[in-house]
Amino acid sequence: MNLHIEANRRLWDVWTHVHTRSKFYRVEAFKAGESSLKHIELQELGSVEGRRLLHLQCHFGLDTLSWARLGAQATGVDFSPEAIRVARSLAQELGLSAEFQCAELTELPSVLQGTFDVVFTSYGVLAWLPDLNRWANLIAQYLNPRGIFYMVEFHPVLGMFDDEGQELCFSYFADPQPLAAEAIRSYAGGETHEPIKHYQWNHSLGEVITALAAAGLHIEFVHEFPYSVHGCYHFLVEVAPEKFVMKDHPEEIPLLFSIRALRP
Repeated sequence: MNLHIEANRRLWDVWTHVHTRSKFYRVEAFKAGESSLKHIELQELGSVEGRRLLHLQCHFGLDTLSWARLGAQATGVDFSPEAIRVARSLAQELGLSAEFQCAELTELPSVLQGTFDVVFTSYGVLAWLPDLNRWANLIAQYLNPRGIFYMVEFHPVLGMFDDEGQELCFSYFADPQPLAAEAIRSYAGGETHEPIKHYQWNHSLGEVITALAAAGLHIEFVHEFPYSVHGCYHFLVEVAPEKFVMKDHPEEIPLLFSIRALRP
């Protein structure tokens, strides 16, 4: 398993450099005051002012820093050293009060102490996790009593399709063996200098909900959306701001889901 994680870490180190220059992440607009947060998480999570917020798998920190701009005492965590280096640099450059820790999630308790009012994670994170039960237990460990866990994520149905969105190529259900692939281009555009092997795991919606419930969290809601707020799949087309649908199946297939849960 460590070989899988290390391969993925190398990929995200490389992608960090690609993403900071990409139109997808709009770093210069962010520096000028634009938020990276989307309407779904802003509406469903609500005010974070004065709350301690832990952002898991934060990449290079734009969402973490956006929550900090909204008044959260934000801490971002990612396993990519390059991503955390960029996140810390952005926080310093913009004068934003946020902390960042570099750790693979299972190693996080060795470097991050305390608990939080909110644990947040979003968009494209679950496929990089081999064990959802360990993930869910970690979330419960870091939540205060009555603390909120909130996530918004690409629906697992979306991951079943080929690159053109026409053929079903992958199973909906979890497999303990990861899917191995080689990346030349990032979802955000830009090419790497050489193919980079990486590994992903598929997780059904039922597996996600069950893992959180088994960790002792009380599920407040599970919402599914027939659109995506990101156009990072080739077969999605934009029909309105922050609204992308499948070209051949508009608003017929769930593309996002969100979960809000409480620690009793």
